[in-house]
Amino acid sequence: MSAGLQGLVLALTAGYGVYLVYTALVLRWRGVGVGPSPAARRPRRLRAQEFLVQAGLQRVRPVELAAVMAVLFAVAAALGWAMYDGVVVPVAIGMVAAGTPLWSARARRHRRRELAREAWPRLIEEIRLNAVTLGRSIPQALLTVGMRGPEEMRPAFAAAHREWLISTDFERTLDVLRDRLADPTADAVCETLLIAHDVGGTEVDARLKALAADRMQDLQGRKDARAKQAAVRFARLFVLLVPIGMAFVGLSIGEGRAAYASDAGQVFVLVALALIAGCWAWAGQLLRLPEEQRVFLGSGTGERA
Repeated sequence: MSAGLQGLVLALTAGYGVYLVYTALVLRWRGVGVGPSPAARRPRRLRAQEFLVQAGLQRVRPVELAAVMAVLFAVAAALGWAMYDGVVVPVAIGMVAAGTPLWSARARRHRRRELAREAWPRLIEEIRLNAVTLGRSIPQALLTVGMRGPEEMRPAFAAAHREWLISTDFERTLDVLRDRLADPTADAVCETLLIAHDVGGTEVDARLKALAADRMQDLQGRKDARAKQAAVRFARLFVLLVPIGMAFVGLSIGEGRAAYASDAGQVFVLVALALIAGCWAWAGQLLRLPEEQRVFLGSGTGERA
């Protein structure tokens, strides 16, 4: 490496180090990136709580989830030792099994968010008709329509309805609804209805109509994108099925288990598991559609954007 290039590398490294020190002392940013993402600016506890709410697991405590993960790790590690012997590979298998509850919760969260995306255009249109055409109050229109919504969303509306009956405070009622749904569209609808309720005026009809049209356009665009990805998503399953099938076949051939128990076999199995996990995660990143970020947060989340 030439002296000029070495100097450039050292200068860039020193500049980046100064940047990290400045952001840590002045901006309280502890990351190593250019800056915190919108989600990272919120406390980790609140992000974890929101994740469980979006997955429909608001009654599950993080400690309980950790206990389940520990049990799965122990059971899977024992099975891995029975199959492959050694230590490294069973530990790797145990770690994969321990992550199963998180992956399951993530899939559950994804399904619930998809259901909410499909339901909100119709719910917004019904709220608009109840509030504008039928002349009902905005709180009554929201809660009446919500109680007829999808089964997964009704508990949130029921909790908001109880808050409304107790306090008749519409802002607190919407905060309860925001916290229970933890959905970007719900945040936008609640903020629109709150402004309309507090300020009044005739623009609520046009705003709700525009919001419903925007949600429908977003929903249709996502459906079209997933339809184009269907074949690729099916092919992604072979990243898991083919290597696992080949591993079981290898166990039944000759001294397959003894080969896996050797030092070289342990290394190769560990590398194979790492490659499978890496390919699976990489393919998931390529197939991921943009996720909306919450903007209007209720007071129950600890902050308000």
